[in-house]
Amino acid sequence: MKPYRVLIAEDFLMTRQFIGNIINASEDFELAASFPNASEAADYVSQKYVDLAILDIVMQDGQSGLSAAKRIKDIRPETKIIIITSMPEVTYIDRARKIGIESFWYKEIQEQPILEVMRRTMNGESLYPDSTPVIKLGNAVSTEFTEREIEVLKALIDGSSNKEIADKLGIKERTVKLHITNMIEKTGFRSRLELAIKARTGGLVIPD
Repeated sequence: MKPYRVLIAEDFLMTRQFIGNIINASEDFELAASFPNASEAADYVSQKYVDLAILDIVMQDGQSGLSAAKRIKDIRPETKIIIITSMPEVTYIDRARKIGIESFWYKEIQEQPILEVMRRTMNGESLYPDSTPVIKLGNAVSTEFTEREIEVLKALIDGSSNKEIADKLGIKERTVKLHITNMIEKTGFRSRLELAIKARTGGLVIPD
């Protein structure tokens, strides 16, 4: 059987080379292309066939690997995708599932070697972690935040006002203020600005 053709999109050179070396050393896979950004990867798939695309989420060209994955699935739904990331952003897993991405791999945790994930994905399995990594945010941990608080926090890091957040989420402005106050109390931070900055730099929420 011919080896599976694999594409990599990863802006960190060492990680890109690491995965490329694993592919080149395997009899089951061959490296079709390797890119430092998501848009080039999606463009490549629109012109040439690959069996598997391995995409990082946060890349320097400003385009998310999730966006590239959706483009690839629209162009070639038969191409299997593994999303990889080191960011513990709490919405990534659900968003990847909705797009139809087959597997999800955390670079920092590595519950299974990437080659095993690749083989099992090509054999028809869908491999996802049971949960996102738990991270500390001030005096709180990520599991202490409700789904609605995370939605408010994602809007907050964009610099949105309470009214803008309320309009976006379809809730009342005073409800937004209550959620922000509760998160500040949980974390022990002094202001909404500190809450937003720490949530962003800690990777709990990432702008879309």
